[in-house]
Amino acid sequence: MSVKDAVAERFLEILRERNMKINELANRSGVTPSTAYSMFDRRRREVSITTIKKFCDGLDISLRDFFSDEIFDRLEQEIF
Repeated sequence: MSVKDAVAERFLEILRERNMKINELANRSGVTPSTAYSMFDRRRREVSITTIKKFCDGLDISLRDFFSDEIFDRLEQEIF
């Protein structure tokens, strides 16, 4: 799993827990819905830390809490 996929999966997990839709996340985060949806598009490989921070702010969670999930512990090394 790539870092981008792990980030998207983590946000989807939080959205499911809170019974929220991607549009609501966009509105709460101050980003356009197209920016939010592009994060979850598997064809798009990159996501900015700024967007991650905005989503965390919209969900009222810290970056520390967001990234302190075991999904990030299982990521493979990017540099070989």
